Amino acid sequence: MCGIAGYFYFNGGETNKSILEKMCKSLLHRGPDNQGIFKNKEIGFAHTRLSILDLSSAGNQPMETEDGRFVISYNGEVFNFIEIRNKLSKLGWKFKSNTDCEVVLKAVAQWGCDAISMFNGQFAFSLWDKREKKLVLARDRYGIKPLYIFKNDKMIVFGSEIKAILCHPEINLEINKKGLVEYLTFQNFLSAQTLFKNIEMIEAGSYYTFSKSKKFNKINYWDFNFTNPENCTKPLSEYKEECDYLLKQSVKRQLISDVEIGSYLSGGMDSGTITAIASQNLNNLRSFTCGFDLSSASGLERGMDERPLAETMSYLFKTEHYEVVLKAGDMERIMNKLIWHIEEPRVGQSYPNFYASQLASKFCKVVLSGDGGDEIFGGYPWRYYRAVNNTDFNSYVDKYFNFWQRLVPFDKVSKLFSPINSETLDFFPKDVFRKIFKQSSKIIENSEDYINQSLYFESKTFLHGLLTVEDKISMAHGLETRIPFLDNDLVDFALKVPVKFKLGNLNKVKKIDENETLARYLEKTRDGKLLLRQVMQNYIPSKITNGIKKGFSAPDSSWFKGESMSYVREKLFSKNCKIYEFLDRNTTIDLINEHLQGKQNRRLLIWSLLNISTWLDIASSGKWELK
Repeated sequence: MCGIAGYFYFNGGETNKSILEKMCKSLLHRGPDNQGIFKNKEIGFAHTRLSILDLSSAGNQPMETEDGRFVISYNGEVFNFIEIRNKLSKLGWKFKSNTDCEVVLKAVAQWGCDAISMFNGQFAFSLWDKREKKLVLARDRYGIKPLYIFKNDKMIVFGSEIKAILCHPEINLEINKKGLVEYLTFQNFLSAQTLFKNIEMIEAGSYYTFSKSKKFNKINYWDFNFTNPENCTKPLSEYKEECDYLLKQSVKRQLISDVEIGSYLSGGMDSGTITAIASQNLNNLRSFTCGFDLSSASGLERGMDERPLAETMSYLFKTEHYEVVLKAGDMERIMNKLIWHIEEPRVGQSYPNFYASQLASKFCKVVLSGDGGDEIFGGYPWRYYRAVNNTDFNSYVDKYFNFWQRLVPFDKVSKLFSPINSETLDFFPKDVFRKIFKQSSKIIENSEDYINQSLYFESKTFLHGLLTVEDKISMAHGLETRIPFLDNDLVDFALKVPVKFKLGNLNKVKKIDENETLARYLEKTRDGKLLLRQVMQNYIPSKITNGIKKGFSAPDSSWFKGESMSYVREKLFSKNCKIYEFLDRNTTIDLINEHLQGKQNRRLLIWSLLNISTWLDIASSGKWELK
């Protein structure tokens, strides 16, 4: 993994080496092993390298083809690069390194951007064609590796992280007020926009091309397409056998490395199965768990510490196991550093993941993660079942939107955003939400069709948010995270698995009471990922495969109204809190107090407000730098 950045002038401007050097410096945490710059008048690349394959200087970047026509700055891993290299070798291409980067470069040189669809892995890259004066920016299918862009009539500026883009002196840091509304509606960004005005994320499964004539093309080369096979007669046993084979194949593919590999082991099904398969193929595999001190936790939070289950699996798989235990107060200690690294808040609390990555980075440069299994195999039944009983597509969208619009009570939204209402009048979160459903024109005939709509939505949005945060957090420590569940062959299989093999009998699902507490509903729904649970029984104990789905989360509901209450008050009740330039103070404080007084669980909102407040504190310096 690496950090990439650069810029391209349309109007005859010339790139500046000192700017490229600043971009490199801003991304050193992503690539501490080597730094490189390519500069050719109107185009410049800055690259920082984290050496994983071929640790020699032959793998340094930016990398050029022998004839000098193509130059690449690449971040990621393409796990099927050996097969592609063999095809290129037969066509006469020679290779100087054993890296996947060189294969990606020469594959695009040979086949053009059509080659991108061949890559099975996680990547983002910039590629310059000197002859055609054309820039290509591309991301992997799922958005595992991020790539941001600023563009105007004069130039394109891009980077693995936004802080690299802000190194360009002509770009000013300004909060995106519409983005603020979007985030505080969904606790995520469903669109391409970010919290930084005029800086967007290149969409997953896409590549963009730019030429000197200012011509811009956006090509979507892949997308999720969940389908329910018609007249499916294949038994569950056949799906189980194929799923098992593909999962083992995926893990084995992702074990290729010239450095140490470890694995997260949360105590749940997904990371447990990944670790089990990896341990069968690697000697002395190291595993890592983040647990919590629950002495002050209450209710469902008492079950959030999965260390005992992780330790059981570590014993079974014979891993060399390490743990970190978080207490109230550990969030406060790293908040500024965390927000500087993740840059834009997405999908819930993330500081436990930061500590887990920090732990893993002390022992290895690559770590396997269990992310992705829930989204493609139906692991959130209490969310998907909201799609079962609908009168039409509009009622489905209304119901699902009401669920995801979860941070602020609907009757408080207008008052909360009153300081910026005049500047965001033309922004409607529900329109952003509805736009995600590209298949809305398709005839929806049954409950399975609605479930597949939900699977599509959450893979495009919630999963993408998780992946973005995971990349920033792991790369903050010079650590590469790999996601075996997002292997192309395994995903293509999962997209075509019938809904009945992912979730329980939909005919027996009662209409969900939107006011019913999550705690009560969780008690009724332990049947998500039916197919995957059966496959996992080959690897992990039944008490885990038969368990209720749990998220990886600290007991913040208790901590925010207990040991961390003084921090919340100090940060969000201060007269100098910059958040109230954009949000109504009285409404915000009333919502916070509902949590502090035990009236409502507003932990997600409080976490989001702490994120934004810290973001504004960092941004107020005028530079995206830690003070």
